Amino acid sequence: MAENLFNKVWDLHKVKRLESGQDQLFIGLHMIHEVTSPQAFDMLRERGLKVLYPDRTFATVDHIVPTASQDRPFGDQLAEEMMQALERNTAEHGIEFFGLHTEHQGIVHIIGPELGLTQPGMTIACGDSHTSTHGAFGSIGFGIGTSQIRDVLATQCMAISRPKVRKIDVSGSLSRGVYAKDIILKIIASLGVHGGIGYAYEYAGEAVRALSMEERMTICNMSIEGGARVGYVSPDETTYEYVKGRRYAPQGESYQRAVEYWKSIASPEDADYDDVFELDADQLEPMVTWGINPGQAIGISEPTPRIASVDRDHREVAEKAYAHMGFEAGEPMKDKPIDIAFLGSCTNARISDLREAARYLQGKRVAPSVKAFVVPGSKQVAKQAEAEGLPRVFADAGFEWRGAGCSMCLAMNPDKLEGRQLCASSSNRNFIGRQGSPTGRTVLMSPTMVAAAAVNGKIVDIREHL
Repeated sequence: MAENLFNKVWDLHKVKRLESGQDQLFIGLHMIHEVTSPQAFDMLRERGLKVLYPDRTFATVDHIVPTASQDRPFGDQLAEEMMQALERNTAEHGIEFFGLHTEHQGIVHIIGPELGLTQPGMTIACGDSHTSTHGAFGSIGFGIGTSQIRDVLATQCMAISRPKVRKIDVSGSLSRGVYAKDIILKIIASLGVHGGIGYAYEYAGEAVRALSMEERMTICNMSIEGGARVGYVSPDETTYEYVKGRRYAPQGESYQRAVEYWKSIASPEDADYDDVFELDADQLEPMVTWGINPGQAIGISEPTPRIASVDRDHREVAEKAYAHMGFEAGEPMKDKPIDIAFLGSCTNARISDLREAARYLQGKRVAPSVKAFVVPGSKQVAKQAEAEGLPRVFADAGFEWRGAGCSMCLAMNPDKLEGRQLCASSSNRNFIGRQGSPTGRTVLMSPTMVAAAAVNGKIVDIREHL
């Protein structure tokens, strides 16, 4: 059997085996933001160290930036301090910073691909769990902690154990109204939020190959929600065409040589895997979460699970979910009223996501009982949307158009739920308190499902409204 992409790329970047049993892995691209990097830079100062390869690290600001107004200083003093620390640290160490003053500021996992920083065959690290997003390009993306950020800044390497590789083969094709978000929610619901622990996920099959790069990023983004450290798609012509011509991508003859390398690291048909999971896209329907983790998800036509049908190990969490959400076992999620509709996050705030939602919203109005807002994932996404007239479509429908940032995905900024509000969200996590209120409730779904929920004032089956 031949080697899969993951093991090829790992071996190419492995420096040595450490006494701990872990591997010392060279990191080709390091991305940082304002929340997890300040302490790492302080650690360098304490040791009198410099950033070893500043040209391999790139910074942006996304988590704490307000989206309604991004004027400085920020109203939140801690957010302003984080911002100033990132500005100071990047200037001191000669790191390129895509701040609010630049045209490329945005969510870290959106600007990397759109700038061409993310390329096949790379090892990529960032102090954010959703670094798995970059695996859509056939790279290996790791979310890392503060001490590992320090290590990468100082040595361009980190210590890590090699996971096993599970191939997730998605056959068939998606029906109208079913999207990449539904694929990954179904995978997580099937394998569980702990099912990927110790694994890297390779997404493959006919349905995955048919996806655009932005759709592949949505799937890889939520690998971490399924417990996997890494999620990736082997590169193909769709990948190469997306990367071509971007700011940091290889140009001319260098691009042609790069494509030859990218082809060489792709998983061959006879690649070996530690496990294989199969999913039929023909059978998929729009997915929604009913509970307090992304694995608690069902098709829109299904009833919420009865406790007796839930695996014994998960019954306590299911009971806690019903108590928090105020739902009953065995009832439909369809027609549940919502208070907030949020379009955004590193999962679903790219131009294709906004286009799909805007296409549905043409000529429609948000229900009077719903507050709806859309947060583009980057300034470049916003610029492209503006060129296509999308902000006007959203505004005419009753959505607020905001500045680029993470926004209500994690509420480390002014965008938060209040009290028991229920939010139809295109983000990636529905944990208790994730969107800012300890009693707030989140239902994850695709961007178009969010738009339909906003218009109807309740959760609906998008297929009935297209």
